[in-house]
Parts: sequence; structure tokens; C-alpha cells
Amino acid sequence: MEFQKGAITLSPSNIIDGEMDYNKCTYISWDKYEESPEIEVLEGDILLVKTGSSFGKCALVDKLPWKSTINPQFVILKYISINEQYLTWVLQSSYARNNYNDFVLGTAIPTFTQVVLGNMPIPLPPISEQLKIVNKLKHLFLSINSLENNKKSLCTLIKESKSKVLDLAIHGKLVPQDPTDEPAAELLKRINPKAEIACDNGHYQKLPEGWAVCQLDNIVSYEQPTPYIVKSTDYDDTYTTPVLTAGRSFIIGHTNETNGVYEKLPCIIFDDFTTDSKLVDFPFKVKSSAMKILQVKEDINIEYIAMFMSITRLIGDTHKRYWISEYSKIEIPIPPKNEQDRIIKKVRLLLNRLGTITENL
Repeated sequence: MEFQKGAITLSPSNIIDGEMDYNKCTYISWDKYEESPEIEVLEGDILLVKTGSSFGKCALVDKLPWKSTINPQFVILKYISINEQYLTWVLQSSYARNNYNDFVLGTAIPTFTQVVLGNMPIPLPPISEQLKIVNKLKHLFLSINSLENNKKSLCTLIKESKSKVLDLAIHGKLVPQDPTDEPAAELLKRINPKAEIACDNGHYQKLPEGWAVCQLDNIVSYEQPTPYIVKSTDYDDTYTTPVLTAGRSFIIGHTNETNGVYEKLPCIIFDDFTTDSKLVDFPFKVKSSAMKILQVKEDINIEYIAMFMSITRLIGDTHKRYWISEYSKIEIPIPPKNEQDRIIKKVRLLLNRLGTITENL
């Protein structure tokens, strides 16, 4: 912090999850600070937001890094005659929140006065019991934080496990091979005699027997989305046809338009700028032309292609369209048709199990 600028001015944004956070502070000059000594903030004070959208937020001031004051949105509670941490937790409770809601003034900006705050009854056990409550809650909060951290670690592990499953799948290490399966090279020659086929390359060495490598555009064709672009963005959840984007939001709304609905399913939608992709098995319209609609050759499992694309992205100039120039030239390892089906069945099973674990956290 650049303390030479002056004193810190604390605002509601400095209260995060019920605790003070001093990483983002504004400053006032020392002259301004000296003009208002009555609102100097000290360690042990409680700051309570009395107005604005975050009214009722409060925190105990501890480990104050520099001389500080507050902005007008705060009530500052000083010289507290009971345990400061106990009072802070009372003021953060649902009991206090219900009181705040009851005595907020009926204005466009929620506000309550220090007078009505001062009249709010506070449940007050003996000081010894306050200390016991504070110590017990601190212990419980530490346990909760530990559980939350463990949950985050487990979520990270599950995410990594999902990626590992998909990586094993496209390298032929997820399911056993069957020597009676038709080799992928024969499959590719049959569906596209012009395809350039290899049994391995620099990216996919030591592939299992029967696998082959080819470019995506040897087995995937594309269609421009222009006929399927939605004309009106007047979306409504009661309408039946989803409007899609290949990005994270995926379904961005629903339309009642019945013309130009894409129905050649299943397909893959591909964001031509971000290289995000999604497998789609229901009729839809699209948001814009920044997309390709992909179809996979017969006897190639579209879920296998979608799985490969889900972990294969190009990162670069987001104003560049990627499908024709680069992405369609990416080489993909292809297993025999029956093995593609076995891989997808196994991937579904494992991802469903990992999804169930996530849901139960």
C-alpha cells in the first residue's frame, strides 16, 4: 500500500465474507483526515453498512495496516463494552438482518439510522459465556474452512480425473483392443478414399494395433449457420426452440421461430473464434454466424469426435476464424468403429460416476 498518499478510507467493498480486506483501499489527504478525528477507525471497532445495496454488511476491524477513516455509508461502533467478536457475529446473524429489514427507511436507497440501530435488542449472555461462544464458533469456522478447502481440492482432483479419462481414451488406453475389429485404416479408406492416413505420428506415437491417424476434415464436414440464425432476440423460456452458442453459456434463450430450425441431428457446433465446441442432439437455432455446424461421416462415432474436440482447442487471435484455416487440419487418432463405441460407453460410465461424486459434495 502507498501509505504516503494519506490515510486509508474504508468502504463496504473492504468487507468480504464478513471480514476486513485491505487490499483495495482509497486514500484521503492528511489534511482531510485531521479534519474528522471523530471517524478515525481503530482496531476493535465494528463497521456496519447503514445504507445502499449492501446495508447490513459488517466486520470487526483487526490488524489495521494504517491510519484509517470511513466513508458515509458506515456506522462505526466504538468503545464496545462486551466482546467485540461476539457482537460482530450477532450483527452478522439472520436475527440482526431481520431487524435491519424491519427498520430500513422506505426510500429508493435502503437506509437505517444510528438511532434505530441503537434501539435494537441484542441477546446478551454473561461475558464468560460470550467468550465460550466466540471460542466455539472460531473452532467450528476453522473446521468449516478445512472442509471447504478439502472440497475445493477434491473438485480439482475430479476435474483432473475427467481430463485424464479423456486423454487415456484418445490414446487407446481406456478399453482393451479386440483383434477381430476392422482396422481403422480400412474404415477410413472406405468412407473417404482420399484421406491421408497414418498409423502414428509425432503427436500420437505407439497407438494400439488397428488405430490410425487422419485430419479432422477427412471425416468431418461443415455447414455455415446462416440459414439457422435467429431473427429476433425476444427470448422467452416458454418458447420451445433453444438458441445456441458454442461457448460456455450454450443455450442463451428460447425462440418461437419455426423456420430455419436445424434438425440434422446429432451434430457438433463449433465456435469459429474460440474453438469451443458442443455436441447437440436436439433441434435448435443459432445466435450468430461465428459458428460452424459439423457433421461426422457415417461409421465414425460422433461422440468420440466431440470428446476429442472438447479437449483440443487452439488459443490465439480471437478475431481469426479457425475451422477452415487450422482446426480442421488437426490430426485425430481414430480407433476401429467397435472400439470407438466401447470407449464412449466407458467414458460415459466414468464421467457419470465422477459427476455423482461432485453432486454429493
